[in-house]
Amino acid sequence: MSILADVARIAGVSKSTASRALSGRGYVSDDTRHRVEAAAAELGYVVSTAAASLVTGRTRNVGVVIPYINRWYFGEVLEGIESALIRAGYDLTLYRLSTDIDLRRRVFDYFLVRKRVDAVISVAIALSQHEVQMLEALGKPLVGIGGRIEGIPSLSIDDVETARLATEHLLSLGHTRIMHIGGDQNEQMDFRVHSQRYVGFRRALDAAGVGIEDDFRDADFSIQGGYAAGLAVLGDPRTRPTAIFAGCDEIAIGIMTAARQLGIAIPAELSIIGVDGHPLAEMHGLTTLTQNPGDQGRRAVEMLLAQLEGAPATESVAAPTEHLVLPTTLTVRTSTAMRREPAAARV
Repeated sequence: MSILADVARIAGVSKSTASRALSGRGYVSDDTRHRVEAAAAELGYVVSTAAASLVTGRTRNVGVVIPYINRWYFGEVLEGIESALIRAGYDLTLYRLSTDIDLRRRVFDYFLVRKRVDAVISVAIALSQHEVQMLEALGKPLVGIGGRIEGIPSLSIDDVETARLATEHLLSLGHTRIMHIGGDQNEQMDFRVHSQRYVGFRRALDAAGVGIEDDFRDADFSIQGGYAAGLAVLGDPRTRPTAIFAGCDEIAIGIMTAARQLGIAIPAELSIIGVDGHPLAEMHGLTTLTQNPGDQGRRAVEMLLAQLEGAPATESVAAPTEHLVLPTTLTVRTSTAMRREPAAARV
């Protein structure tokens, strides 16, 4: 393998400049970096990350802890994190946490502390003060996604406000028989997303003076979960709602599938709104509150780089202990419409 001095000679720069250009540490102009990279490619030179870490004490590797890897939201967040880290010259090591307390302790006490990661991004996991203090004591910066974590920069949408806006959209269309189909209130993820969305739903109804006794059904956060709940809720025309706020787009799509199987016209007989901005939402004509999880991942990396490399602050980068609330956008499609009176009521 060619040595760094040969790369520097071909690129017409000093050895230290070639090292900065290839490692990503320290400033070099774009033109210089391109010349150095071209020379390295010509010679087949690859930077030794192990050797670099011995010199700098840095691995350029970020640990990401996450509860799921097979759900759409989490996959999108991971994609945003990975693409931003790669652009910045960092690797990613993924740790999936379950509800197993011993497994969680092992991840934090062994893998994140003793293994060589420079920093940690926590996705939808509320780190304890012990976990935060343990990592900070080792000089490992932290960023949280999904909710507020005391003492570290974090970001999330406002789940209460998002649910309130979704419900207000249905109320503005004249619906009063509205149901929320969302996550099981007794099986909460960290940051209690399920209950926060139910709180926002109820706040909108209470503010509008709408009282509903049977206003909630739980469902798995999946298309299959929404389909099963939809069949159960919509089967009896005497009790079915005229509008549904679904806890996520996948639940909403499952409900829409069940409704069509039962011969219920959307939106003439049933309006449905979800949360997420799932790529299937447009195809199904689903009205939704879009939250851009990929952008959440990219912004979390910006926050992390601001701590690791002293990157300049931007509007999207939170202060060291600030929580950044990201907006959601109402996208109205064909799954919601004005409430129509039944034919018998119009006679």
